[in-house]
Amino acid sequence: MTATTCSDFFNFFRAWLADPIRVSAVAPSGQTLARLMTGEIKPGDGPVIELGPGSGVFTQALLRRGIAESDLLLIEYGSDFMRLLQRRFPNARVLWMDASHLCQYKPFMAPAGAVVSGLPLLSMSPRKVMAILSGAFRHMREGGIFYQFTYGMSCPVPRPILDRLGLKASLVGRTALNIPPASVYRIRRRQPLASMI
Repeated sequence: MTATTCSDFFNFFRAWLADPIRVSAVAPSGQTLARLMTGEIKPGDGPVIELGPGSGVFTQALLRRGIAESDLLLIEYGSDFMRLLQRRFPNARVLWMDASHLCQYKPFMAPAGAVVSGLPLLSMSPRKVMAILSGAFRHMREGGIFYQFTYGMSCPVPRPILDRLGLKASLVGRTALNIPPASVYRIRRRQPLASMI
């Protein structure tokens, strides 16, 4: 374990102890999950918005996928993580805010091609989940995809919320090589029936 990895583990564990519902993970996501979360994202998909980046495991994976650091918008609620992200990714735009407030803001940059979410949706109210998804899709271009991981066995966004927002979810994959094991879902806008004919 490197010094950075060790430091990130203790930062996450401390944040989890302080607020287990908001953080929901006792350790940062592993590299296998990071690859699964970002594996479909290409350099042309930038800008990319990341919700709840924590210590930046998915952020690093996005950079390895060819997304320019200047094309990253990192939205983090935890003040300690926010400062860490500013130091690690000085060319990214890092905002200290609750992701459920995204709808209240005009776009911060060109419409995103993808959103990568590390938020613990299963521990949030349906109203908050709807606000997060509505805000994310407001800042995404047509055809943009929202990637969400979960420790649960099914999509963390309930079907009634997907239906209400005109969205559909599909499984990208699962990894047992994460603590705990996790699944990744792809959420996108439904195509109007006329365009499917």
